Amino acid sequence: MTDHTTPDIIYTRVDEAPELASASFLPIIRKFAAAAGVTLGTKDISLAGRIIAAFPESLTDAQRQPDDLAELGELVKTPEANVIKLPNISASVPQLVAAIKELQSQGYNIPDYPEDPQTEAEKTARARYDAIKGSAVNPVLREGNSDRRAATAVKNYAKANPHRMGDWSADSKTRVSSMPGGDFRSNEVSATLPNAGTAKIVLETANGETVLKEGVSYPAGTVVDATFMSAKALDAFIASEIEKTKADGVLFSLHLKATMMKVSDPIIFGHAVRAWLAPVFEKFGDRMEALGVDPNSGLGDLLDRVKDDAEIMAAIDAVSADRPPLYMVNSDRGITNLHVPSDVIIDASMPALIRAGGKGWGPDGKEADSNCVIPDNSYAPVYDEAIAFFKANGKLNPATAGTVQNLGLMAQKAEEYGSHPTTFEIPEDGTVKMILDDGTVLHSHKVEKGDIWRSASTRKAPIEDWVNLAISRQKATGFRSIFWLDETRAHDAQLIAYVKPILEAKGVADKFEIMAPREATRASLETITKGENSIAITGNVLRDYLTDLFPILELATSAKMLSIVKLMNGGGLFETGAGGSAPKHVQQLMEENHLRWDSLGEFCALGESLKFLGEVKGNARATILGEAVDAATQGILDNDRSPGRKVGQPDNRDSHFWFALYWAEALAAQDKDADLAAHFAPIAKALSDNAETITGEMAAVRGAPADLGGYYHTDPDKTALVMRPSATLNGIIG
Repeated sequence: MTDHTTPDIIYTRVDEAPELASASFLPIIRKFAAAAGVTLGTKDISLAGRIIAAFPESLTDAQRQPDDLAELGELVKTPEANVIKLPNISASVPQLVAAIKELQSQGYNIPDYPEDPQTEAEKTARARYDAIKGSAVNPVLREGNSDRRAATAVKNYAKANPHRMGDWSADSKTRVSSMPGGDFRSNEVSATLPNAGTAKIVLETANGETVLKEGVSYPAGTVVDATFMSAKALDAFIASEIEKTKADGVLFSLHLKATMMKVSDPIIFGHAVRAWLAPVFEKFGDRMEALGVDPNSGLGDLLDRVKDDAEIMAAIDAVSADRPPLYMVNSDRGITNLHVPSDVIIDASMPALIRAGGKGWGPDGKEADSNCVIPDNSYAPVYDEAIAFFKANGKLNPATAGTVQNLGLMAQKAEEYGSHPTTFEIPEDGTVKMILDDGTVLHSHKVEKGDIWRSASTRKAPIEDWVNLAISRQKATGFRSIFWLDETRAHDAQLIAYVKPILEAKGVADKFEIMAPREATRASLETITKGENSIAITGNVLRDYLTDLFPILELATSAKMLSIVKLMNGGGLFETGAGGSAPKHVQQLMEENHLRWDSLGEFCALGESLKFLGEVKGNARATILGEAVDAATQGILDNDRSPGRKVGQPDNRDSHFWFALYWAEALAAQDKDADLAAHFAPIAKALSDNAETITGEMAAVRGAPADLGGYYHTDPDKTALVMRPSATLNGIIG
């Protein structure tokens, strides 16, 4: 059930492994929070929950759910907001379709996803589904800028227990390849609006004018960008890289973000699928279209649609045999880089490859060097420079490395991640213009059919808030602080025009450096290699990329990052890290009843949320609870109580038990509140006295398949049985 009051803390219901972990962890939080008078509620922002909320007229009263995402979107604009946000699915079309099918099988009368909507009902359904896919959640909730860093306890543990890093060789053939021109970076134009205004986006062609979008409003001071990627240039580039990859004898890998960039990147992905099977499309294109083939959905969907056509399958086999080996998502199952657009997400895939010494998995189940194809040059230089650095200097040593913290400009849909409503695949040759309501042509591009045109914007208030956040963090830490901005890039030049005057006015310009991403990457790697620390002050996409890249190198994972969003109206949003490996975790739980998801990110977020609550509401007990969370987190790390990867080892549920024990012990031992200490002393004793029994009850269930009643929409009762297997612990916690 969804809570309808406004509790002190909202904990989000999400998807996959983080949501399964919540079934075990939330009862513990509720038990402890109640002692401090802290109320805890939930809001459902899962993919299934958002689908259900979108079609209330099709469902029974019992099935209907309120639009919790919209409600949270209003809450985060208030000073009362205190939200713990777990990673949710940013759905690709294949994931969306799979979730719809599962809900239909459970009796939910919702429509299919219309791939080619014709009727008004189909167009309405498609519009509702399109609002759900991709990064539908984060832009709504992120009404503030991002402060992401490794918690001190986590960083100390990583240094004391360094993870394995792959060895780099100076003659590694791994490289990053990007378009020589015609990409988003090269075509970008940008302007800062002196006054508030409304724009329309039109396509002028030989056949007249088409309005692509109108009524796009901007407050004064907004930075408005426009750019496009040439389809012809993209196709030529991919075809060329396929041949170069074959000549180099390495893996071909494509790295995009088809989840967050839900219009542009699936199209780019589709171009790669079409290029990979170019001779097949040339010969059988019409037949494949009749079978419903859409390259944007990936090779997996394509193969499923043509599997009964022996002639097409033979042609695919022949072409595949002539291609270089593909970077694999799962070698054992034959799932390639090009199978599903959401399977290879750049911010997770590139750091993993770099951490592994530049190696990716090939179809033969062995590691090999890879051509990392990142078509657009906006941020590809970060990965290119990282690879060059490690080729020259060897792998990073986590035992001695410093840390890179991040302050990210993301409030109010800042930059490219907010561009979905203003991204278009151009239907015919012409000129795209952004025209303000006073008739001024703000931006203009000559485009060709198939080009991908987009506009993004960044508002003045978030920019100023971001710079001030950077000033406060630099003052608090004294770390080397770098704005990752390229004065030769149109968008960045507009941001620099904001940044420099604020730094000068505050008298701190000498405390900060401004560098293009390539140079900033090298500077940051040199800094942490010396054991020193740095703050990367970046835009929205680099925030996403770097808060995977550096944590994966420093800590082995980005799931353990402390992620605080200082909401601009005074509230707090506490994020719990990345969920990129969550699907594999769920699969293992279903097959072996072992959940290796590590809730360390949830522990860190919980502590910050409680301390924030104590501060803003004057609840001293909440502050004590938060400080005790930090002690419990340290206990998990010091005593090596994090989940193991393999069945037979302790898993996520065990770590929650140990967390509860260490949390109770810390609360019983503190001397700031005697009543609180007295309340938790018997709980700590009961947990400690029964530790062997509890861990034994948990171990007893592992190894056999687990029934969750679903994947995207699990059954709460079945999930509780799986995730709370210790009757003894349940008796103590309630």
